[in-house]
Amino acid sequence: MRARSIGTAAATALALVAARDLVQKKHALLRNFPVIGHARYLLETIGPELRQYVVTSNEEERPFSRDQRTWIYASAKEENNYFGFGTDVDVEHVQGHAYVKQRTFAGTLPDLHDPQAPLPSAKVLGGPRGRAKAFRPASVVNISAMSFGSLSGAAITALNKGAALAGAMQNTGEGGLSPYHRNGGDLILQIGTSYFGCRNEDGTFSLDKLKDVVAGAPVKAIEIKLSQGAKPGLGGMLPGAKVTPEIAEIRGIPAGKDCASPSRHTAFHDVDSMLDFVELIAAETGLPVGIKSAVGEMSFWEELAMLMARGDRGVDFVTIDGGEGGTGAAPLIFTDSVSLPFRMGFSRVYSTFAERGLTDDLTFIGSGKLGLPENAAVAFALGVDMINVAREAMLSIGCIQAQKCHTDKCPTGIATQNPWLVRGVDAPSKATRAAVYLRTLRKELLKVSGAVGVAHPALITTTDIEIMNGDYDARTLASVYGYKDGWGELGPELAQQITALLTTEPAPLQKPANGE
Repeated sequence: MRARSIGTAAATALALVAARDLVQKKHALLRNFPVIGHARYLLETIGPELRQYVVTSNEEERPFSRDQRTWIYASAKEENNYFGFGTDVDVEHVQGHAYVKQRTFAGTLPDLHDPQAPLPSAKVLGGPRGRAKAFRPASVVNISAMSFGSLSGAAITALNKGAALAGAMQNTGEGGLSPYHRNGGDLILQIGTSYFGCRNEDGTFSLDKLKDVVAGAPVKAIEIKLSQGAKPGLGGMLPGAKVTPEIAEIRGIPAGKDCASPSRHTAFHDVDSMLDFVELIAAETGLPVGIKSAVGEMSFWEELAMLMARGDRGVDFVTIDGGEGGTGAAPLIFTDSVSLPFRMGFSRVYSTFAERGLTDDLTFIGSGKLGLPENAAVAFALGVDMINVAREAMLSIGCIQAQKCHTDKCPTGIATQNPWLVRGVDAPSKATRAAVYLRTLRKELLKVSGAVGVAHPALITTTDIEIMNGDYDARTLASVYGYKDGWGELGPELAQQITALLTTEPAPLQKPANGE
């Protein structure tokens, strides 16, 4: 009797669904195929998961393949991150694949057994321009700009604590400096077009508020964001529903009201006035000041290099973001087709400064899928001094590449403000994973630079790496990107300094005269 009742109820429910499908006019598929048409929408919903875990090969998926994610996960957990039996990459035929050329002999190399894997920058940030608070970054690998609001407070906390454990820095992103950024890690404060955290009530820039923020936090440098790779030249809208009292206080905006971010800065309007702005901030704070940008038209960079060649004004660092970089949310046309990919964009910018002999006078930072050893090695060979990692750092603390960042429904609690989902992030344990990932990436870079026979990845040259060009030919990076002799390389003095810093053995302890 009970089974008959259940069957009757099920049949009635199906009949109601069929009737609804037949009379509704929104979906032609359901109107023509009632009930069974819903299977199509179910498969569409779970399609990404089916492709991610069942259909695609280890090297096929984007933005990060299964092998790449596996390496990051294993590295962050201090598990075996080696791969057995051989490569999954079709190395004989993949167009554009990079190959590092090892050397048979090498000079003195760093100790690879140090668990901290120290790998400082070859350049002193702010040193060439004499900034009062110039410093040598202790890590060439740092956490890229991701704002609180885009990421959850727990995720920001985990990344900041991880940066502190690894001796790295974290970029705040343009959303302002939140309490979650104050967990021990050194910071690069990013200033975006809305001047969050350092703005007046009308949305204009406030120097006094900036100085207050800098004075109360471990800010090591300031980055002026012009654009990012995933959505360059695009403003944004933060809906009032997302402007919680906490976010409003951090960003300096009214709670519960829409906040539109302009696509361009209002504190300056051209390269000349931008350099005035840079020098003003540097003079008032003493900090190194740089810019972050994706690469499109080149007249901006040509004028910047021309004005910096005079020597009286200049940026301390340039962060170049590739078009393959990530974002919380952006229109498809921007993520797919606006701004150049990293290697192409960076090489053009670097060449512009190299033509004027300025490359030793500023620090080059790269971002856009550079948190993988092979991509990072190519970036260093092209002239990058440091790299920023974003999505790779997210993966290290539990991101599963669900690609739901724009929905506020991130299943791992990293890219959402939903309290129920955020509770899944245990910041202390995730911080350890982030730190281990950062250290492991540094160690991998030391390994590959050692294979090339040099002490630091910044000493890898554009002739040490070749790019596959068809099935039977390969070209050096110098040839592919039009580099002249010496481009992408450190000046002799910088090369000598960083080699000595990494390879000089500490003096042995002196024994007392009595032998005790």
